[in-house]
Amino acid sequence: MAGKRIGIIGAGHIGGTLAKRFVDTGHEVAIANSRGPESLGELVGELGNRAQAMTAADAARFGEVVVVAVPFGRYREVPADAVAGKIVVDANNYYPNRDGHFAEVDKDRTTSSELLQAHLRDARVVKAFNAIRWTNLRDEGRPHGDPDRIGIPISGDDEEAKRMVAGLMDQIGFDAVDAGSLAVGGRKHQPGAAAYTYGVPTEELRRLLDD
Repeated sequence: MAGKRIGIIGAGHIGGTLAKRFVDTGHEVAIANSRGPESLGELVGELGNRAQAMTAADAARFGEVVVVAVPFGRYREVPADAVAGKIVVDANNYYPNRDGHFAEVDKDRTTSSELLQAHLRDARVVKAFNAIRWTNLRDEGRPHGDPDRIGIPISGDDEEAKRMVAGLMDQIGFDAVDAGSLAVGGRKHQPGAAAYTYGVPTEELRRLLDD
């Protein structure tokens, strides 16, 4: 896969780790947080010349692919116009004690990813990277074909978008395991689900998703 421009909104453990992994595999990264680009100087210095700090809106415009790794309760802050037509990777998880209660998710009428997709109506949302511990993401990438390679569930309603995200996962050392649509698959790897794992080998993850 040729190098991509990847915007990352959220510079916490998952966002910062993905930025490092993507830079190391030849992609250009723009990363943003809620405190502004000036607060990201140390991180960008560690990432090197393939990375730069931007505002969330500018990072969204920069990326051919945009990763959203912010607390779910703030999902409406993601700039919808800036990601129109783009693949958006939803790395969020809904934790009511942190995010406040969303009745439609609490009552299982929808998923957090479907709410993000509704907000980003013209984007192609793929839920991914939400069900792996950041330290595994940092340390446990393995070559393609390794029997102990960790699988990461993905779900989405756009098959081309899922293939693109699966390719990015493969590049950084993990297998994408397709869980289905945002509605069906999203429920299979949200917090509390069996496939919401800290990192298991690909075949074990497939079994969890099939149960």
